[in-house]
Amino acid sequence: MATNKESAEQIVEAIGGRDNIAAATHCVTRLRFALKDEGKVNKEKLEDIDIVKGSFSTNGQFQVVIGQGLVDKVYKEMTDATGIGESSKEETKSAAAENLNPLQRGIKTLADIFIPILPAIVTAGLLMGINNIMTAPDIFFDDKSFVEVYTNWADLASIINLIANTAFVFLPGLIGWSAVNRFGGSPLLGMVLGLMLVHPDLLNAWGYGAAEEVPKWNLFGLEVEKVGYQGQVLPVLFASYVLAKIEAFLRKRIPDAFQLLTVAPIALLITGFLSFIAIGPITFTIGSWITNGVVGIFDAVPALGGLIYGGLYAPLVITGMHHTFLAVDL
Repeated sequence: MATNKESAEQIVEAIGGRDNIAAATHCVTRLRFALKDEGKVNKEKLEDIDIVKGSFSTNGQFQVVIGQGLVDKVYKEMTDATGIGESSKEETKSAAAENLNPLQRGIKTLADIFIPILPAIVTAGLLMGINNIMTAPDIFFDDKSFVEVYTNWADLASIINLIANTAFVFLPGLIGWSAVNRFGGSPLLGMVLGLMLVHPDLLNAWGYGAAEEVPKWNLFGLEVEKVGYQGQVLPVLFASYVLAKIEAFLRKRIPDAFQLLTVAPIALLITGFLSFIAIGPITFTIGSWITNGVVGIFDAVPALGGLIYGGLYAPLVITGMHHTFLAVDL
C-alpha cells in the first residue's frame, strides 16, 4: 500500500497537477480544491487510489473524500510535497467562486447568508414543536390540550413559545447581521438595520391585512406607511446590500479620523429612509406575489406544486441552499 506521501502525490497528479490548483484546504473527511480547470481531472485514476473513497464537485470546489484523521496527514504531505500553502476555507471558497456562473453565484450568496443563521431558525422550529405538543388538543386527551388539563404547565408552555418565537420575530435582525457581513459591511450595522425594520413603533406586519387604518409618516407631502417587516426576507436582504455598499463608498472617501462619527450614522440614515420609502414597499409587494403564486399553485394543482418544489430541491441540495428549508420541513 502506498505511503501517505505517495498517495498525496498521486491525488495531485490525478486532479491535473500542481499548476491546476488555485487553492486547497480540508475539512473533517475531505480534501477541498479550487481548481483552475476541472476538465483536467482524471476521476478514474483518482478513485483508483487506495485512500480515495470518492470525489465530487460542488459550489465550485472539487472535493476528494479521504476519511477522518487520515485526511489531515494526507493534506500535510500534499502541502509539503507541492508547496501549496495552507489555505483557509474562506480563501478556498473565494477561489472556487470564480468557477461559478452568475446564477450559481447568486444562489451561493443566499446560502452564505442563511446557513450561518440556521441554528437559530432550526432551534426555534424544534422549540415551537414542543410548545405545540403541550398546547394542541387531541394529542394526550380528547378535545383538550395537555395545558388545559394540567393548567399549572400553561406558563411553562408560554415561556417556551416566547423563546421559540424570538428568532422568527427578530428574523430581519439575524438576516441583517449575516447579509451585511456577506456583502462586506459591518455586521453590527446590519443587525441594527434588521431590528429597525421590526421596531415596536411600526405597525406589525402580521396585523397589516386586518388593520382598519395604517399609520403614516408625512415627509413634506410624501406619505410613507409605518409598517414593520416581521418575518420578511426580501426587504432586509435588499436593504442590507444597499447598506454595505453605502458604507464601503463612505469609508473610501471619508478620512479615518472622522469615520467613527460619520460613516455609520450616514449609512444607516440613508438606508433607513430608502428602506421605508422604496425598498420595503416594493419588496413586500414582490414577496406577496411570490407567496400568493406558490400557494395558488398548491391549491389549484397540488401535484404541480409538488413537482416544482421537488424539481427545485435537487439543485438547491447541490448548492447547499436546501438547508434553508429545514425549519419548514420539520
